[in-house]
Amino acid sequence: MKIANFKVEEWMNNYTSYAKYDLTTTCIAPLCINELDYDKEIFNKHLDYGEIKGSKALREEIKKLYTNQELNNITTTHGAIGANQLVFLSLLEKGDEVISIVPTYQQHYSIPESLGCNVKLYFLKEENNWLPNIQELEKFISSKTKLLCLNNPNNPTGSVIPNHILFEIVELAKKYNFWILSDEVYRGLNLYGNPYSLSIADIYDKGISVGSMSKTYSLPGLRVGWVVAREDLINEINHQRQYNTISISILDDYFATIALKNKDQIENRNFKILKDNLNILKLWLNANPNFTCVLPTGGTTILLKYNQEISSKNFCYNLLKQTGVALLPGETFEMEGFVRLGYCASNLSKALNLISIYTNTY
Repeated sequence: MKIANFKVEEWMNNYTSYAKYDLTTTCIAPLCINELDYDKEIFNKHLDYGEIKGSKALREEIKKLYTNQELNNITTTHGAIGANQLVFLSLLEKGDEVISIVPTYQQHYSIPESLGCNVKLYFLKEENNWLPNIQELEKFISSKTKLLCLNNPNNPTGSVIPNHILFEIVELAKKYNFWILSDEVYRGLNLYGNPYSLSIADIYDKGISVGSMSKTYSLPGLRVGWVVAREDLINEINHQRQYNTISISILDDYFATIALKNKDQIENRNFKILKDNLNILKLWLNANPNFTCVLPTGGTTILLKYNQEISSKNFCYNLLKQTGVALLPGETFEMEGFVRLGYCASNLSKALNLISIYTNTY
């Protein structure tokens, strides 16, 4: 199977190790093990394989994040990246039509392309606050459409699909009878109203929700994700996972369970970081007319437009070389003329100041 180069991951692998100030990050100050309330008896646990679907204790905690699910609707995976891949492998065949709402994580279109699917890209627009327009989206849909992929809250734009638009998308799915894969790794990080967006699996029979411990719960190193969907698809995913995942680590399973049992404390910690850093970002944007962006309504990233006549790759490379600040080129999201900025970094003020100096002297 041939697959396109994963542009986001390759850029970060190649350049972030040189950064003094890494604003490519999408995670909120990852937690240490000692910050989790674990039982020291874990050190006496035999390092055997874990339960195939994930432990019942972990799936019980994941179930609490949804309103209309049972344990048989949940399976755990190696991060959200493993969850997305297993969904595609379980659902798609050569010739299927897939629509991906972009910008988004490249998995959502490159894996279907590698499977021989006919992939259509529906681009969100800045002037529409990076939200789908239902009339425009419907023009991409046909009777052959098998799957629609979306990311809510969205990476890289920081937009959150309002409930009324989400229900309109579901109505399209019912009309044309296709599945919806909603990558919800930033769910729980809405900045306004309920922190948790509606989950597609809770509002649509053919809705597939993907979640993770990485973003909302600040534990990317655990590599724990999950899929929530109707039972027949979960059974097929569990069939596929026997060929690549088998089980997640029992240590990852254990610590993820502890974290979800204490998610309120983690969320309180993370929302303070989110809101403090968003205030810093707003002040910086007001003082720096060289950049514009639609302010985020969720998640940890923004898509920042710059006013220089230079490619996003060259902009980011030159910035890194001269200041030590790492941003992600918009080109890696098929969005030339923009850069992605993760605004939850601990050194945000210093990094933004260096960006200002760089652009003012360019």
